[in-house]
Amino acid sequence: MSADKAVLLLQMGGPDSLDAVKPFLLNLFSDRDIIKIGPAWLQPVLARIIVSKRLSRVEKNYSEIGGKSPLRELTQQQAEALESVLGNGYRCFVAMRYWHPSTIEALAEITRAGIREVIALSLYPHYSRATTGSSIRELRRVLGEAGVGFDVRYIDSFYNEPGYIEALVERINEGLAEFHPLADVELLFSAHSLPQSFIDDGDPYLSHVEETVRLVMQNFRIPHHLAFQSRAGPVKWLEPSTDEMLQRLASEGAKNILVVPLSFVSDHIETLHEIDLEYSKMAWELGIAKFARIPSLNSSAKFINCLASLVRRAESGC
Repeated sequence: MSADKAVLLLQMGGPDSLDAVKPFLLNLFSDRDIIKIGPAWLQPVLARIIVSKRLSRVEKNYSEIGGKSPLRELTQQQAEALESVLGNGYRCFVAMRYWHPSTIEALAEITRAGIREVIALSLYPHYSRATTGSSIRELRRVLGEAGVGFDVRYIDSFYNEPGYIEALVERINEGLAEFHPLADVELLFSAHSLPQSFIDDGDPYLSHVEETVRLVMQNFRIPHHLAFQSRAGPVKWLEPSTDEMLQRLASEGAKNILVVPLSFVSDHIETLHEIDLEYSKMAWELGIAKFARIPSLNSSAKFINCLASLVRRAESGC
C-alpha cells in the first residue's frame, strides 16, 4: 500500500513466550521512568535482583493464561483495523516499550517504507510519565540517534475523548446485560496503580482517571467505585487497592460487581490473570454472587474510530 504518513502505536508490550518473561521484566525494572532504585548506575544490578525474586511467580501467571502475553497480537489487530479506517495514505506500525517490536525496530520499518511523516499515538488513555512519558522519551532518544529526518506529531492521552467514553459505555452496557435485570449491580473501575509520589510531583494520571470515570458515569445511575491494581514494592501506592475495595464491598453486602478496567485498552496479564483469576477467586471467597469484567476495548469499532479521529485531528494540526 502506498502511504506517506505513518501512525506509530506506542504500547507497553509483553513477553511472547515463557522464555521472554525474564528479559521483559529486566527491561521493565531497568526503566527509571517507572521506578527509581538507587543511583542510575546501580539500577541494572538491582533490577536483576528484583526480577530473580519475582520470576517464578510471573512465569507461573503467564503459563496460566496461555504461556505468553496476547498484547502484541491485539495491538497488531488494532493497527490493522485503524489502517483500514484511515484508508489510503496511512500505514500503521507498532512499537513496544519493553519487548518486540521495539521502538528502533518500528522506526526502521517506517524508514524502509520511505515514510517521513509520523504520528505517534500512545495507547495509554491517561497520561503518566511512567507510561506515555517513558514511551515518548524512548522514541525521541531513538529519533535523535537515527540520523533520519522525521516529522513527528504526538498524541499523548485521550482520557476525555468522546469516542473513548462511548466505547467504554458500550462495553459496560454489554456487561450489564449479562446480569439479571433485577440485580443490584455495582461498577468497580480498576485502574493500574501508581506510586503516590508521582501524583505528589504533579503527574496528571489520577486526575485523568477520575475524569474518565466522571464522564462514563454520566451515562449510568448505579453505584460505582474506583480502585487501583498491580502494586509492586514497599512504596505508598494510590488507594484504595482493588483487593481492599472488594473486601469493603463484600462487607457492605454487595453481591453483583462488574469490573471496568481502566488504563488498559487491550487484554493482557492484568486483566486476564489479575482480574479474571485472582480477583474473581477472591470475590467468590468473599461471598459475592456474580463477579464479571467487561472485555478491554481491543478492536472495538467505536474505539478504532476514536483513534482514527485522534489521528486525523493531529494530522490537521487541530
